[in-house]
This record gives sequence, structure tokens and C-alpha cells, in this order.
Amino acid sequence: MRPHPGQVLHFSEDPAIERFAPHVAETARQPEPYVWAVDALHAPSYWFPRQCPRGMAWVTSHTTDEDRERILGPGGGERVHAVEYCWLEAIRTVELYAYRFDAADFHSLGLDAHALVCEHEVRPLGPAEPVGDLLELHEDAGIQLRVLPELWTFWGAVTASSLGFSGIRLRNARPRSAVGRFE
Repeated sequence: MRPHPGQVLHFSEDPAIERFAPHVAETARQPEPYVWAVDALHAPSYWFPRQCPRGMAWVTSHTTDEDRERILGPGGGERVHAVEYCWLEAIRTVELYAYRFDAADFHSLGLDAHALVCEHEVRPLGPAEPVGDLLELHEDAGIQLRVLPELWTFWGAVTASSLGFSGIRLRNARPRSAVGRFE
């Protein structure tokens, strides 16, 4: 599920939103209210239940062969997403929807921004569309999906590498103090 040319997407577990009003997101680094959306490149970062913590890494023009091999592995493709085992069932069963918007209403907050924003109320171009099987989306896109006991070891390796990376909802990951302890 990616936007068509000239469109951006907003992913939600709520299929009945008729209008999107700017608000200050709970996790926002900016104090201004926005409506958030993503382009085709960043859409895969949102193929997850909303609260699911995930770490993501991808090859950039600055990625070294050593880091590519170490993080992505042999035959690892260009991108990897990592989640914790405790989220696998939610990933399999969540009903996720995508709303399409005219990209002309949105703009980037900067060079490293992974999302686009709009400062005024917007209405979707149509009804919410079911995203479908999230595991299948990853497979079809050639994105590795790693399921790990904890994210912090992966996250530490990724952030110290030459790969591009992003983490979403990491505050929901198992606490670092729980790493190595299994119930």
C-alpha cells in the first residue's frame, strides 16, 4: 500500500475518519499542530499497528559494504524492519487502513523528515482503504521483517552504522532492563 503519484497517505486503525484536523502529536518534537502523512518512500515504515515499536534501516549512498553485510546480511536486500516477538500477533491481525490525500496540501519539515505535514484541516480523497496483510506487504516490497526478543541490540547496531535508520514508537519497546530476561 503506497500512495499514487501526487498523493500521500495517512495510516490508521480507525476506518471512519472524515476529516483530519491539525493537532500536536503526543510524540511530536515540534510544538505546532499538524496533520501528518507519508510519501511512497516512507509508507512501509507505517505497515504496522500504530503502537508497535519498530526499528528500520536501509541502504544509502553512504552505506559501507561492511555495514550492509553486518546489518542486512547476505542476500538481505536494501531494507530491514525489526519488531519484538510480542508484537507479531498484532501485526498478523491488525485491521489497518490508509487514507489518501492530495500531496499538494503537505510539505516536509526538513531534509531528514520522514513524514509530511499540513497546517490546515484536510479531507481524504476517498474512504479509508484496507491495507491488507502486513507480512505480505513486506514480502512483496522485498523488505526483511525481523522478529527479535528485544529491539535495543538491533537499534544500537543500526544507529552506529552507515545505514539510514528510523525508529518509531521505541518508547513502547521492552525496557532495556528487561533485555535478556524472558518470561
